[in-house]
Amino acid sequence: MKTKRPLILVTNDDGITAPGISSLIEVMKTIGDVIVVAPDKPQSGMGHAITINSTLRISKVTIYNVKEEYSCTGTPVDCVKIAVNKILQRKPDLCVSGINHGANSSINVIYSGTMSAAVEGAIEGIPSIGFSLLDESIGADFSVSKKIVKTIALNVLKNGLPAGVCLNVNIPKSKLYEIKGIKVCRQAKANWIEELDERKDPSGKPYFWLTGRFENFDKGEKDTDIWALEHNYVSIVPTQFDMTSHPSIKIINKWKF
Repeated sequence: MKTKRPLILVTNDDGITAPGISSLIEVMKTIGDVIVVAPDKPQSGMGHAITINSTLRISKVTIYNVKEEYSCTGTPVDCVKIAVNKILQRKPDLCVSGINHGANSSINVIYSGTMSAAVEGAIEGIPSIGFSLLDESIGADFSVSKKIVKTIALNVLKNGLPAGVCLNVNIPKSKLYEIKGIKVCRQAKANWIEELDERKDPSGKPYFWLTGRFENFDKGEKDTDIWALEHNYVSIVPTQFDMTSHPSIKIINKWKF
């Protein structure tokens, strides 16, 4: 009797023609039946944004020779929503997002369209993973990532994930033989120290350009994603959409209202 292949939803935030999603699709095709719903243009830094004040359109495309593929005018989260509600005949066995061009470790998970798509998958009850490579170049080499992506995806298909949890996977920019392994980590306490550079356009009117530097406040802590990546490990951070600070409930309940 022929074993039924898993149904896999693939999306990203760099756009449907980005090299990263091409590599991700290539891997997923070896695992299951693939349906692609991805933005028609780059949507980096969109976080969990959704389209509510303009029309949302999808177009059927033929780029990757998979079961079905669509470009979407919306955000990565829109892509997951429209896939689940309008395109898929059943809930997929896996949702994968990426492979992102650049890191989504530590605080970056908040801003990431790649990870927000995975989080939306988790909200829908789909085992979901966001993959990122620490190389922002359009010419980034994703060949090393493919083996890692396949290993983690197969593990999720085999073992499942806790309800409401997705995986944030970051892959070092290294040769395969240089990668020491895979570490399950916590999100590092790190964030951007931001500045708004004020400039003037040709008419003399001011505009602003967001700049800054990344600061890691968990230096030396070996259980964080930043430490793992700096030491050539792939980092996996189990990520949830429940943002409640549970320890704070007891503290705030002592206040007098």
